[in-house]
This record gives sequence, structure tokens and C-alpha cells, in this order.
Amino acid sequence: MADFRIGIDLGGTKIEIAALSADGREHLRHRVPTPRDYRGIIEQIDALVREAEGTLSGSASVGVGIPGSISPATGLVRNGNSVMLNGNPLDRDLSAKLGREVRVANDANCFALSEAVDGAGAGASVVFGVIIGTGCGGGVVVDGKLINGHLGIAVEWGHNPLPWPAPAELPGPLCWCGRHNCLDQLVSGTGLAADCDGPGARDASGIPASAAAGEAQAQAALERHADRLARGLAHICNIIDPDVIVLGGGLSNMDHLYVRVPELIERYVFSDFFTTPLRRNVHGDSSGVRGAAWLWPASASGA
Repeated sequence: MADFRIGIDLGGTKIEIAALSADGREHLRHRVPTPRDYRGIIEQIDALVREAEGTLSGSASVGVGIPGSISPATGLVRNGNSVMLNGNPLDRDLSAKLGREVRVANDANCFALSEAVDGAGAGASVVFGVIIGTGCGGGVVVDGKLINGHLGIAVEWGHNPLPWPAPAELPGPLCWCGRHNCLDQLVSGTGLAADCDGPGARDASGIPASAAAGEAQAQAALERHADRLARGLAHICNIIDPDVIVLGGGLSNMDHLYVRVPELIERYVFSDFFTTPLRRNVHGDSSGVRGAAWLWPASASGA
């Protein structure tokens, strides 16, 4: 039995490590730039884990969250926007390097797991976690268990098309996956920026302030975004009917979403009422790394 759980959030620009004890207390946190090559990533994670265990004077289980997933068919990373990971057996290589089993999961799944364990979804049976940042993704946790699905693509929400599109919304923007009108291109921060300020715009951070100052273009873009987000979430509610929806990513800080989106979902969901809570995350940017640590069950850590 390990003394601690270590979580690794492997992003395109940074690698973050955190160590948790069994009660969720954080004992260590550190981040470094992500190496530009695959072997460098393996070496860097190995160094971070061994340094952490030395600092903590204990052993640890290791979980890693990545922007992509491990294919059950090939055992290789796929669909990652950190392209140096794609086509590599990341979990096997890390396990061999560290001399123990390493668990790897999609970063949106790690977010959902973190918020389900001791965040905004704590105590709920079915938690749907949504990341709306540079892109968008989702994960679902049922009774504390992360649901991966038969193909390992459960709740790849961002690559479903916008539900109930208006004629003016078709064919919709081309997604990097090769299809049109994916939610990833519409409800993400980059999607909001492009809708408000035109193709090529990528920064949505100033749009809420512009809307608050009375700029009609920004106000209209925020309303379209809220409606599209509501349609996407209504589809999820119609399929899994979660007890709580938790928002993460940069756009989760937009206060109006927690008022406007529930009002709009009620128009679309297949029910005579809608009371599902839409909550802001508790752990913020820490949710990914905490969720990676929670990939190991309570029995993995005795600290």
C-alpha cells in the first residue's frame, strides 16, 4: 500500500504534479515546462515522481491525466492535441520507467473525478463534469467510479454536433477532427471568441466585460454561447440525467452561465421541469491533477 497518491497533469505547455494523502490533503505541488519530445516527457515525469517521493519520504501510486486517451484496441495514445503523445504506449512506458503500474486517463475525466470525489459534485451519485476552455470535453462519474466506456470514449462530448441547429448555424465551423459543427468549436473559449470577433480570434477573456459595458456584439455572442451550451447539456441530461453538472475551464468563471444556462436548458430537455444543479468547480486549475491522483482507489494510500 502506497503512502501517498501522486497525480500528474500532462499538458501541452506544462506538467504539474501533486501528492495527496488518503483524506485528500495536498502535501506537495510543483509544475515544470513540458518537454518537446516524447522521451523527454517520460524522463521528466520519472524525475518529478522520484523527487516527490524523496521529499515526502514515502512511496506513491501514480495517475496521469492527458489531453487524449489510451485506445483499448492498440494500447496507444490517440486524439491528443499534444501530438507527440499520439501513437505511443504512454502508460506502459511510464510503468516500465517507474517500476510500478501507472494509470492514465483523459484530462476531462480527471476533472470530473476530482469534482465528484471532494469537489462541487461530492455526495452526488451521477456527476457530469464539463471543461470549457481552449477546447471542450466532459467526463461522467457514477457512484465514485469513472465511466470510460467500451471504446474508451465515454462522454467525448466536444465531438458531438450542436443539437437542434438553426439554418444559419449550418454547416457550422470545421473541427480539427474533420467534422463540422462540433461543440468543441462552438462552446469553447476559442469558439466564443471566433463567434464574437470573427475567424482567427481566440481570446474570449474580454468579452464578458465588453458585454457588461453595453457592447451589443459581445452581448449577442454571450447569449448565443449560453444557448448552444444549454443545447449541448440538454442532450447529456436526456441521456444520463446527472444529479449535478460541474463546469470547469476558463469559461466556467463567467457568472452569467449559472443563471442563464439552467433557464435555457429547460426549453430543450425532455422533461416537464429542470432542477439539475449547474455548479462552478471547487478545485479550479487543481482539478485535473487531483483527479489524476484519484485514479487510484482509497486502498492505494494509507497516509
